[in-house]
Amino acid sequence: MSYLNAASWHALADAYAFLGNSLLRPMSQTADVGLDPEFWGAFPDFGDERVAEAADALGLWAGSLGAGREKNVTDVSVEYTALFVGPPSPTAPPWETMNRREGASVGFGEATFQMREVLRSLGLEAAGPSNQYEDHLGIELLCLSEMCRRRAWACDMSAVASEVAAREAHVAPDNGALVRELSDEEVAAFIDDHPLGWIESLEAKVQAAYPDGYFAHVLTLARALLAYHRSQLG
Repeated sequence: MSYLNAASWHALADAYAFLGNSLLRPMSQTADVGLDPEFWGAFPDFGDERVAEAADALGLWAGSLGAGREKNVTDVSVEYTALFVGPPSPTAPPWETMNRREGASVGFGEATFQMREVLRSLGLEAAGPSNQYEDHLGIELLCLSEMCRRRAWACDMSAVASEVAAREAHVAPDNGALVRELSDEEVAAFIDDHPLGWIESLEAKVQAAYPDGYFAHVLTLARALLAYHRSQLG
């Protein structure tokens, strides 16, 4: 049984979207609001202590930056490249396949195929300039964001239906496309089977390389958010 309402699902969708996009491109190519303490002060913590602590830590990290914004963006982008790109190879490979098995050296594996099928079942596909394997953590978080958006829509439509019970209609999402509805059980299974099942391994590698870096804090927040979310799904 879920303890989440439509507003919570919407907030989770936005949070996962920000975190997922932060892991797919360097800060020089995406939003730099992560450098603002105020952003982290307003980040939704859902009343969860671990999420609040992780967001507060990011706020303190951002508040400790002393150089100009352009240099800070460059520094975080260099950190991103060293961790997730290389050369010669990423210090912390951000793909599930390479974090599920110790010593894995190939980024394309069973988890890639599983995520490709999950995306396909949702009418989605991995695309864009990053050209990443589907089991990249950023893509998994974006996939979860879309799941949350659809659960929020279902909650919204349920509320509308209860108010207008006499009218029978199928209402499509705001993009006009008919989409498969998701259950809380499906969302919970995805969290268990994919991001929450391996994020700690990636976080440990990032912590070892940049213990007080931006992405160590981002991954701590992502893990806390995943754990909170899973706890609300029964």
